[in-house]
Amino acid sequence: MTTPQPRPPGHRRPARLVGGLLLTAALLVPSSLPAHAVPARAPVLDRASADRFVRDHLERTGVPGATVTVTRGDRVVLAAGYGHTAAGEEMTARTPVPVASLSKAMTALAVTGLAEEGRVDLDRPVHDQLPEFAPADARAERITPRQLLHQTSGMADSAHPDLVLPQPHTLKEAVVALRGTRLAADPGTTWSYHNTNYAVAARLVEAATGTPYAAHLRERLFAPLGMSRTETADTTADMPDAARGHVRAYGRTWERAHPRLFTAGAFGVVSTAEDLGKWLIAQHTDGISPTGRRVAPAEAVRLTRTPPPGQTYGMGWNRRAESGQPLRIEHTGSLFTHNSMATLLPESGVGIAVVTNTGMVSGDDAPLLVDGLVDLAEGRAPAERAPFTDTADPVLAVLTLSALALAVRAVARAGRWARRAGRGPLRLGLRLVPYLLPVLLFFHLNDVLGLLMRRAGTLEQITYVWPALFVWSAGTALAAAAVLVARGAALLRKHRSRSGPVAAEQAAPVGPPAVPHA
Repeated sequence: MTTPQPRPPGHRRPARLVGGLLLTAALLVPSSLPAHAVPARAPVLDRASADRFVRDHLERTGVPGATVTVTRGDRVVLAAGYGHTAAGEEMTARTPVPVASLSKAMTALAVTGLAEEGRVDLDRPVHDQLPEFAPADARAERITPRQLLHQTSGMADSAHPDLVLPQPHTLKEAVVALRGTRLAADPGTTWSYHNTNYAVAARLVEAATGTPYAAHLRERLFAPLGMSRTETADTTADMPDAARGHVRAYGRTWERAHPRLFTAGAFGVVSTAEDLGKWLIAQHTDGISPTGRRVAPAEAVRLTRTPPPGQTYGMGWNRRAESGQPLRIEHTGSLFTHNSMATLLPESGVGIAVVTNTGMVSGDDAPLLVDGLVDLAEGRAPAERAPFTDTADPVLAVLTLSALALAVRAVARAGRWARRAGRGPLRLGLRLVPYLLPVLLFFHLNDVLGLLMRRAGTLEQITYVWPALFVWSAGTALAAAAVLVARGAALLRKHRSRSGPVAAEQAAPVGPPAVPHA
């Protein structure tokens, strides 16, 4: 829900997304695969070094709980749980955790697998294969399954904000709900990260097979891979403990329940560290399970990691190629209370998957852990990374307290300000207008943050995404409103005090009083 840069918008590093706002205010598994599955150049990475790094990072940054999986070729180097769940239970390699948008690659493999069997045509319009897919836009009749998976369908959050709208209960409801929407762009012309693309793709699986999406994934992907503790949930309410997790604020983590969101197809898979190891191995072996069984056609697996010309996003995977650095194929995922990341290093055969029970922008812990493990895999000492909110939140706290303190001072001196204020409504209005800006910002904070993240949301959701930012904006707006009210009241008293004597003089009788007749 969701993402590396090149990473999908909404999955970028938070510091890059919100800098403008701040300026403004477990076990080795023997190989059972052919020798070609083991990379020729083994990276510098072992269970002990990976485990030590993860424990040190969690202790230093205060992550409540995490699951970590590291594979090399066809071997599991590390599959372990750390810390505890929001319910206080110890996390292990078998603890089920929501993997969020890592689910997209699994949905994509289900579709490409059916395409290899001839049951789905990737380049034939979706509407021809799924008649209920009928947005109120003639261009939608040209959308293909390939475009859904590449996120180039023309559907976008700007036209169909899936996190804001009423949440459906089934994939069919999710597709039918599109009948009143229009596209944001012509199909195939613009890349836009949108969860609904994958909800439609999952419904296409149901239409092609006559089997519920969850059952198809279980029977055709999870069971053959040996992922016995992996399943897909329709909503966050169906996830373990209803996806309860944590958010970060002011250097601490706070337990939070998760609001109900529809997740099927796009970000609904729940898995374990052990099972994710099998998934990563299958990626490096082009669809062969750890037991040597082919689970998916090699071409179907490769296709999910192959973006169209000129793009970096494939079908649930993103290619990250930085100058002088080995290629990384990866994807991030986010719930409001969890975040995740999976990375493949094709040159060394390393796979890494991390899920933490801290959420979205304020957490960003999974990418930090993955980056450190990549450092180890490439023979570098891991840098000491920390969530950007460890630096940003104290700044916001100072700004919030300063705004409140200045407001108290301004309210106390409102009378003095009114006495010195110039005459004329225009001049007074210009002096008060700046205090309206924090109020306007607060009521449009979701729009501003949504513009930066390219995802529409609500004010309530910002209390999950970045609590300290919400508190700063709300506190500053409250302070400004208090000053406006105090100064407005002072001006009114000033006006009444000046108009009182004049009114009394005008009301007094003119000339000598009348003398009554005897």
